[in-house]
Amino acid sequence: MLDIILVILPVFLLIFLGWRCRKRDFPGDHFWAPAEKLTYFLLFPSLLIATLAEADFSDLAILPMALSVDGAILIMTALTLALRPVIGIDGPGFTSLYQGAIRMNSYIGLSVSYGLFGEAGLTAAAMAVAAIVPLANVCCVTILARYGKAAQPTLLGTLREFARNPLILGCVIGGLLNVTGIGLPPVLGDMLHILGRAALPIGLLAVGAALSLKAVQDVKALAFGITVLKLIVLPAITVTIALLLGLEGPAFAVAVLFNALPTATSSYILARHLGGDAHLMAALVTLQTGAAMFTLPAILVLVS
Repeated sequence: MLDIILVILPVFLLIFLGWRCRKRDFPGDHFWAPAEKLTYFLLFPSLLIATLAEADFSDLAILPMALSVDGAILIMTALTLALRPVIGIDGPGFTSLYQGAIRMNSYIGLSVSYGLFGEAGLTAAAMAVAAIVPLANVCCVTILARYGKAAQPTLLGTLREFARNPLILGCVIGGLLNVTGIGLPPVLGDMLHILGRAALPIGLLAVGAALSLKAVQDVKALAFGITVLKLIVLPAITVTIALLLGLEGPAFAVAVLFNALPTATSSYILARHLGGDAHLMAALVTLQTGAAMFTLPAILVLVS
């Protein structure tokens, strides 16, 4: 338990530092949006490419891991859709609740995975990202198109955005470099490693800067229910599927970890642009990030 807390605590201290810096207006509001954009479009994809291109997948149960995380997300999707008629919330609000029920903060997941299991954990985390990101994006955009208040995106537009997603592209490029035996080329590979090392600290600081305690103050009671679904029920479903598939070791722990993560800060951007309830989304991100500081250690103790 102590070892897990010592791994998780620095991650949340970085998030708190980012929140504190934003609150003190350091280095200024103009910094945080570009920093998040830099991480999302350049630093994080570089980390995924470098990790996947050099990963040893021989000891990693890729298919059972992907089925565990994606299967749990699909079950949670069915559960939230079944609950919608009795929830009593409008369409845009439901889209934000849905995002809060299935999406994950990859920066926290990668940091904790590496802290617990080293390079093996980082490889498993990269595979979790590769499995979750495409499915989560398709599901969230579809729900927003159906229930959001913005103009409905076309199928072609949705596919175009999907194909341009930097995390998906990073996973595809890194995977192709691995399976073709090319690996990371000289010089370029070193550059990707340097860029990738910057991804997690800057990403975690940006997570903290995006938190909004003001949004939580008038949060709806449903947000607490969705937080329980995301941080407790979804990982429990993942554990059940993983055990049925015989998943074990770091792959098992990382699969459960990723479905136990708080929702991504990028959910707020998606809600704002595609007609979700952005205020509710900001509250969910903040509430879940705070709650995960207590739920993640407990869950990791059970599965590690």
